[in-house]
Amino acid sequence: MSLSRSLLAALLAAAVTPAAHADMRSFAPGALKPAVSGAPNDLMVLGTPHLSGWPDDFDARGLDGLLDRLAGWRPGIIAIEALSGPQCDMLRRYPDRYAETVEGYCWDPAPARQATGLDVPAASQAVERTLAEWPDAPTPAQRRHLAALFLASGDQASALVQWLRLPVAERRAGDGLDAALAARLATLQGRRNENFLIAAPLAARLGLERVHPMDDHSADAPVPDEAAYGAIISRLWDNPATARRKAMDETLSAGLRGSDGVLALYRTYNAPEQARLVYDSDFGAALADTSPQQFGRAYVGYWETRNLRMAANIRDAMALSPGQRTLVIVGVSHKWYLEAYLDQMHDVHVIDSETVLR
Repeated sequence: MSLSRSLLAALLAAAVTPAAHADMRSFAPGALKPAVSGAPNDLMVLGTPHLSGWPDDFDARGLDGLLDRLAGWRPGIIAIEALSGPQCDMLRRYPDRYAETVEGYCWDPAPARQATGLDVPAASQAVERTLAEWPDAPTPAQRRHLAALFLASGDQASALVQWLRLPVAERRAGDGLDAALAARLATLQGRRNENFLIAAPLAARLGLERVHPMDDHSADAPVPDEAAYGAIISRLWDNPATARRKAMDETLSAGLRGSDGVLALYRTYNAPEQARLVYDSDFGAALADTSPQQFGRAYVGYWETRNLRMAANIRDAMALSPGQRTLVIVGVSHKWYLEAYLDQMHDVHVIDSETVLR
């Protein structure tokens, strides 16, 4: 009879020498990046403001210069800060904990379920089966059908990729897309959101079939005393570093009237010195919380957990297709954490975004 796992683990632990313990304490996965067979897994993280906060009169054509530079890098995988349909489906099953999260971050795919007859799990499986057999030259009908499947799976951005890959005359209802879903995609095409104005158009331009939602809100939980929590965190955020960030944002936002202004903003937000400024204004300040409730430490614990799970989702997408360049488009405060966490992976090479944004 074979040894149980627990007994085997105990025997192995007992066999480890003090010298081996020291070696394990100094083990740094990120320092072990051996040569691999085939192309490397290059990763670039683009920190972005959330475009929903940009002026109402912002012209999306101002993003053209940014899109040109990102397209020139030619990523084969694009990961976005959005919750996947399966995670939203899971969160909906625990309304006591996640009701606010679902309301704020999850699109309700009920119209797509009605049009296709598929719930999120069934639609997600249908997406994977369809892509596994995807032809080199799909017909417009196939693209419309895949867009409907993506919507039913809860993945609006990937559905928009398929919509944008259609000739303009073929962007219409049919093949699983009813009139309501076609109207939804037409609306998303102009919505001020980086997933719809940057990621999806870029994926379509590069000939990709989808983007990869990688956000994670499973660490969300109700706060026992929201009023006290909000007051304490706001007080901690009221500091000189936050004032510098606000002044910088105002200056950069005033220049959002063309590609040069947009590029200037992205170059500034992705400059290495921003990492410490973000930390000092936000997470470092929160860790200085001296209140009895220790809300600041709880907030940072949530933030680190969320970023670790986001990093795992990104690594998972990369592992499914080794040797691709991966572009992650994410809120700027996440950028530095994702770069640091993913740089610890043996088979991930983090690329400086400044080299692409120049």
